[in-house]
Amino acid sequence: MPDITIDDVTAAYEGAVGVIWEMLMGEEIHVGGERETDVLAELAGVSAGTRVLDVLSGLGGPARHLAHTYGATVTGLDATGRMVNEAVLRTANVGLHDRVTFRLGNALDMPFKSGLFDVVWGQDSWCYVTDKDRLIRECRRVAVPGGTIAFTDWIEAGTMSAEERHSLNAFMLFPYMETRDGYQRLLRRHGFALKEYDDLSEDFASQMHRYRDALAGGLKGRIVEYFGAETFRDMERGIGLWVDAADEGKVGRGRFVGRKV
Repeated sequence: MPDITIDDVTAAYEGAVGVIWEMLMGEEIHVGGERETDVLAELAGVSAGTRVLDVLSGLGGPARHLAHTYGATVTGLDATGRMVNEAVLRTANVGLHDRVTFRLGNALDMPFKSGLFDVVWGQDSWCYVTDKDRLIRECRRVAVPGGTIAFTDWIEAGTMSAEERHSLNAFMLFPYMETRDGYQRLLRRHGFALKEYDDLSEDFASQMHRYRDALAGGLKGRIVEYFGAETFRDMERGIGLWVDAADEGKVGRGRFVGRKV
C-alpha cells in the first residue's frame, strides 16, 4: 500500500485536487450527485429533525441538500481547513447556517460526545481514512442507540496485482480501499446490523468514463490554465487507470446501511 497520511490528503484538498474533483463531480464531490444523496437519504430514513453527522463532509453539498430537502439538522466533519471554510461560506450564502454547521477535525477521533446523532453519514470519502476499523468504531460511539450508519464508498472489488493496487490508491491518495466483505465485517464487529447493501459498480464504471470524457473535453483548457499541463497529464493518466480497473471489475462502489444494535 502507498504510504499516505491524513496530512497528504488535506494538503492535496487545500490545493488543486479539491478544485479539479469539484469540476468533474460538482460541489457534492461524489458519484451521482444529488440523485445518489436522495437514494441514501431515503434508505437511511432522513426526515425533518433527523440529526445527521456527515463524516468527511467536503464542501458541504450533501449536508445542505439534506437540510434543504428533508429538514434534517446536519453537522459536517472534515480535516481540510479550506473545505470547511468554503462549506461554512456556501452554507451561509444560501441561508442554511441555522441547520447546517461544520467542524474541523479527525474522523478517527471525533470531537463529539457519545450518542449525539440519529444518522452517521458518508459519501465516497471514507476511502481516504487510514484506519477504517477505528472509523467505524467512532461512528458507533457517536450514534444514538438504534441509530443508523449510511454510506457509500469506492471499494476494491476484484483481483489485482500489487503494482495495480499501489498505482490506483496512490493516484487517488487512498491509504487503501476496503472491500465489500471487509466493510461488512467491520460493521458487525462494531455492533451494526447490516440492513442494506447495494453493489453500484456497474454505474461506477460508467461514471469513470464520464469523468475521463469531461477531462479530455471542456475541462482540459481550464485545468491547464489554472494548474498547468503537467497536472492535467497526471489527472488524465490516473483517471485512465481507474477507467480500466472499473471496466475489468477490479474496483467498484458500494452502498451500506446499518443499524446500531
